[in-house]
Amino acid sequence: MAIPTRDGGALLGRALVALAAQNVEHELIVCDSGSSDGSVELARSFGARVLQIPSRSFAHGPVRNLLMREATGTHVALLSQDAEPADEHWLAGLLSGFELAPDVALVFGPYRPRPGAPLPVRVELERWFGSLSPDGRPRLERLQVHERALPAVELVGRRGFFTDANACVARAAWEEVPYRDVDYAEDRALALDMLRAGYAKAFVPDAAVLHPHDYPTIAHLRRCFEEWRGLLEVYGWREPAAPAHLLGQLRGALAQAREELTRERASLPRSAATLAAVSLHHAVRLAGALLGSRADRLPPSAQRRLSLSARDAVASPDLAADPFTAKGRPLS
Repeated sequence: MAIPTRDGGALLGRALVALAAQNVEHELIVCDSGSSDGSVELARSFGARVLQIPSRSFAHGPVRNLLMREATGTHVALLSQDAEPADEHWLAGLLSGFELAPDVALVFGPYRPRPGAPLPVRVELERWFGSLSPDGRPRLERLQVHERALPAVELVGRRGFFTDANACVARAAWEEVPYRDVDYAEDRALALDMLRAGYAKAFVPDAAVLHPHDYPTIAHLRRCFEEWRGLLEVYGWREPAAPAHLLGQLRGALAQAREELTRERASLPRSAATLAAVSLHHAVRLAGALLGSRADRLPPSAQRRLSLSARDAVASPDLAADPFTAKGRPLS
C-alpha cells in the first residue's frame, strides 16, 4: 500500500484510519515531499514506513516509481492522500481484479462523493464512473495486437482511462513497463504503455474510495486545466469546441441532475438553485477543458497562472508516438 503526500491533513488521517480497517494484511509506505503539518508523524503513528524527499524533487511519475520500488508485495495498491477507502473490503476488491484474467496489470476503482457533497459533484462522479461499467460488474479492457499501434488519441475515454488515486499495480508488469518521468497524467500514460505492451486493465466498481471534488470555482478551473493539459500531453487530445458538443455535455449533466432532484422530491426553489449550480460547475469544467487541451497555444504566463504546479509549458514526452515504444522496446 503506497501513498504520496504533502500536507495531507485531516483527509490523510481519514484515509489512514480506513486503511487500518482493511480485511487484507498489507504494508504501508508513504512518500512525503516536505509536509509541515504533521503528516509524517501521523503516517508513522499508523505504522507506515515514510520516505522523505525535497518538495522541489516531486513529480508524479518518478515518485510512484519510487514507491513501487520500495514496496515488497507482488501487487502494490496506490492511493492519493485525499482518497478514503469506502469500506473494509476495498483492498480485497482491488486484488480481486487480478483474478479476472492472467494478463491484468492494472486494477482501479471509482470515486464516490463524500456524504453531503453538492449535487453537481455527485452528478459528475456518478455519470463518469457509471459509464465505465453500466451494468455494475467488473470490466476488462485490453488491446488486440493490431490495435496497439492506434494513435493515442483514439484511446481517450473508457478504453484508456485509469486513475492511480484508487488503484493496484502488478509488480511484474511494472518492472517491464514503469511509470513515465512526467509531472502530470502519469496514470493515463502508464495505462497507455501497459495496454500497448499487451497487458489488460480492470475496473472494479465495488472497490470505491471517497474522493473530494467540491472545489471553489477558481480551484476547479485550475484542476480541469491541469487534467486536460495532461490529456493533450498523453493523447494529443483537444476537447471539441463546437457549440453542439458543449451544449450536449451541459444538457446531459442537467438531465441527470433533474432525475436526482425528482427522486428527492426537491422543492421548486431548491431545484432552480441546484440546476444553476450544476450549470456553473459544468461550465467551469468545460472552460478548464478547452483551455487545458489548447495549453500549447497559450503564453507561458497564462499556463503558469492556470497550473496547479505553476508549470508554464506543455511537456512533449513522445507519448503519442506511433508505433508506440515502452522502455525503448518496439511493441508488435
